[in-house]
Amino acid sequence: MAGAVDAVGAVVDRPGGSFNLAALRLDPPGPGQVRVEVHASGVCHTDMVMRDGALPVRFPCVLGHEGAGIVDAVGAGVSTVAQGDHVLLSFASCGHCSACHDHQPGYCAEFFPRNFLGGPEDKGKGGIWRADRQVGGDIFGQSSFATYALAHARNVVRIDPDLPLELLAPLGCGIQTGAGTVLETLKVMPGQSIAILGAGAVGLSAVMAAKIAGAAQIALLDRHQHRLDLGRELGATETSAAIDELKGPFDYVVDTTGVPALLTPAINLLGARGTLALVGAYPEDAQFMVPPAGIMSMGRRIVGVVEGGIDPQQFIPVLIGHYRAGRLPIEKLVGFYPFAEIEQAVHDSETGSVIKPILLMDQDRVIQR
Repeated sequence: MAGAVDAVGAVVDRPGGSFNLAALRLDPPGPGQVRVEVHASGVCHTDMVMRDGALPVRFPCVLGHEGAGIVDAVGAGVSTVAQGDHVLLSFASCGHCSACHDHQPGYCAEFFPRNFLGGPEDKGKGGIWRADRQVGGDIFGQSSFATYALAHARNVVRIDPDLPLELLAPLGCGIQTGAGTVLETLKVMPGQSIAILGAGAVGLSAVMAAKIAGAAQIALLDRHQHRLDLGRELGATETSAAIDELKGPFDYVVDTTGVPALLTPAINLLGARGTLALVGAYPEDAQFMVPPAGIMSMGRRIVGVVEGGIDPQQFIPVLIGHYRAGRLPIEKLVGFYPFAEIEQAVHDSETGSVIKPILLMDQDRVIQR
């Protein structure tokens, strides 16, 4: 039976605090849990939202939710992965509600407690300790800003060992959110048109997915010219820094920015039977004007999307297939950082200078490209 392991993790002690590396101890995995030696973890905007206390995480805590690594040990009842398997980590879900039964775990009835509220009250599960105090963990069912993570059978996806763990880490959240929105929730068809607001990791993943889907018109909006240039390289057919310059109407508009002021103009960009997908992290009290006559008379729709509306166990293998075929060049989005430089990685993400920072838990590990 596996024992506890020593680890190093980036602990945030209070809302708005910094990421401080600390010595930790991880319990053996409990029933249904999988302990993973983390090789890499992507940095996502949601990590900053949680750090700042805008989502209900428990401090002090270990964040991180785009982990990739090798299974170290499994708890009772786990049969889908075994020690030594290479895995990607995604979000957690219950597996028994109607959404999970429909392979829509992003809308799980227990999404918030399972992805944000993990901590000392989780009886019977392994936890994270700093000295004699338990640290908040289980963020997105993993808390992967550490050299080891405790995940769960449902959010651990086994991949082939020849694949680069370091590069594929963001498939567990950012990449699948953008690509899943286009390919699974909206089901964009060849010849259709789409506008994507925001050229971060989610938005650019949506661009790549729209190209995969065969969209004829792929418009991209962002404030940063270097991101728009990359968007062109990845498949955007037109780019703009101002929403009123986008040339609609569009079959679909995908907002990844979380900026409420863009949403009413986005609705007006839709053609008849067009759909606006809300993918960004919006302030809880944010509002925007919806013109009911323009929605009703033209058959328009507005849909909220969490994690792309996908099942990671089914969709991550699809993304890997596109990556192997050269249709998902995610290497163009990333920058690599030693784990000790997590504050720099977060800063570069917040300023937009790097689209998808990836932390390497072992700085001596060679990245195969």
